[in-house]
Amino acid sequence: MLSIENLTFAYQEKTILKGINLSIIQGKQVALIGESGAGKSTLLSLIHGNLLPQKGEILWNSEKILDPKKKLVAAHDNIKYLTQEFNVMPYTSVSENIKAPLSRMYPKKNQKISRQLLEVVGLEDYADTKVNRLSGGQKQRVALAKVLAKTPDLLLLDEPFSHIDVHQRNQLRRNLFAYLKQKGITCLFATHDPDDFLSFGDDCLVLRAGEIIDYRPMQQVYHSPKTKYTASLLGEMNIINGKMLQLEAYLHNEEFVVYPHEISVTSEASLKAKIHSAYFKGNHYLIEAFLANKKVYFTHSSALPEQTISSIKIEVDLAKRKLN
Repeated sequence: MLSIENLTFAYQEKTILKGINLSIIQGKQVALIGESGAGKSTLLSLIHGNLLPQKGEILWNSEKILDPKKKLVAAHDNIKYLTQEFNVMPYTSVSENIKAPLSRMYPKKNQKISRQLLEVVGLEDYADTKVNRLSGGQKQRVALAKVLAKTPDLLLLDEPFSHIDVHQRNQLRRNLFAYLKQKGITCLFATHDPDDFLSFGDDCLVLRAGEIIDYRPMQQVYHSPKTKYTASLLGEMNIINGKMLQLEAYLHNEEFVVYPHEISVTSEASLKAKIHSAYFKGNHYLIEAFLANKKVYFTHSSALPEQTISSIKIEVDLAKRKLN
């Protein structure tokens, strides 16, 4: 288990993280989200042992992560970290990169591990290719396989799919997180992409200005975000007040999160929206409209004519969507 107690870190007198308390049990996949500058990469670096906290401590299975000045090689032996500046050996093959962390005493075992990880990252056809001949996205996949080679207990990922082509990203995500579950590897991964964390995060850790403002199971965070900030990180959404929804007067100033798929066109509702634009999304359209002079977005099976008026209804329990 990863345990962090009262962790604080500052850089050149600027506090980056303050009062971080966190526990992650073995085998969990935890998404770390927050706006740029919230402290995500710094937190990962501290857990890995690359940085020295000003206050607090980090424990892995009750063993303290040592001060980087006290170790020849930073980090706990069973914790691996894939940064945005991934580390590969450009003039050796993909397979040799993956096997580099492994002992040369067991060549057959190493070859088996390499083949398995090549499948996970979708590079089976590039096993003997020199890494310097690969694209940026392919190099990132090599680096990912390399950090998995020794089956870490804890894997730290910083924007792990940022360089991956869209058509390959979905399969890689499925392969990777299935592999982590199979091996019981705990993973803390920082990302901005809702497609990363909504589908593959067991829990969601929200950072804002160096502080944890939410840490709950992913579905709870999504279905009941506590703040406008958190809601803004979860993808396309609407912030709608009680007056716009024609609620009782005492709720007029209250704000609620409503996702586009929770608004539908109906012939019965009293809410009237003026259509502004329609954006094709493949199997549906995202409709941009005005409700009480404020833009709202909702999904519909077809485009709606601009400047027309549509009746809409909200299909969600607003009590769970009230913002603090």
